[in-house]
Amino acid sequence: MDDSGTGIVVRRKGGPLRRLLSRLTSSYQELEAEELLQESQESGATPVVACPDRERVRVAGTLRTVTLRPRAGVPALEAELFDGSGTVMLVWLGRRQIAGIEPGRQLIVEGRIANIAGMRMIFNPKYELRPFGA
Repeated sequence: MDDSGTGIVVRRKGGPLRRLLSRLTSSYQELEAEELLQESQESGATPVVACPDRERVRVAGTLRTVTLRPRAGVPALEAELFDGSGTVMLVWLGRRQIAGIEPGRQLIVEGRIANIAGMRMIFNPKYELRPFGA
């Protein structure tokens, strides 16, 4: 078990040669996901896959997409956050845009996570923009 209590630990099994061989044969997406998950855990966030439904959570990751999608006639800014373990949709109701919320940006968000139609969502989360390259 890891120190954060989530039960998800990012470690490669085997000796140095096996780890090197594994890194050489892994796809770019797998390496990126592993790196994101490790950064998320280092920031004290809970991996998306380990977040309990209807609880307040703190997750960190990178925005994959940002779209404007009206909900019930009200503008809503939606952003897909990926942390290496899974994705969560962030939804800001009544917003058409938010400065700094753009694809590729790293965030730490806090809010109540819900499972709606099989998709993990956080409505109107508090967020912290991470510096580029962090």
